[in-house]
Amino acid sequence: MNWNHWIRQIHRWLPIALTVAVIVTFVALRQEKPPVWVNFLALPPLFLLLFTGLYLFVLPYATRWRSGRRTDSTGGRPHDVTQQVGE
Repeated sequence: MNWNHWIRQIHRWLPIALTVAVIVTFVALRQEKPPVWVNFLALPPLFLLLFTGLYLFVLPYATRWRSGRRTDSTGGRPHDVTQQVGE
C-alpha cells in the first residue's frame, strides 16, 4: 500500500472524528462548569483535515511537476516542439 492511499483514507475518516468531537463539545458545554480542555477537543481532527486536504490538493500538481511535463500558454496542452507555427 502506498503513502497516498493512507493519506486519502485518513482524510476520509477524519470528518467522522471531527463530528464526534463537535458533538461531545456541545454536550459538555451544556454542563454547569465544563472543563476548559473540552473547547479544544475538535482542533486536532480539524488541523489534520487541513493538512491532509492540502496534501491531496497539491498532489496532482506535484506529480505533474516531478514527471517533468510542462505546459505552455495554449490552454494547458503540452507544447509540441516538432509542430511549426503556420503549417
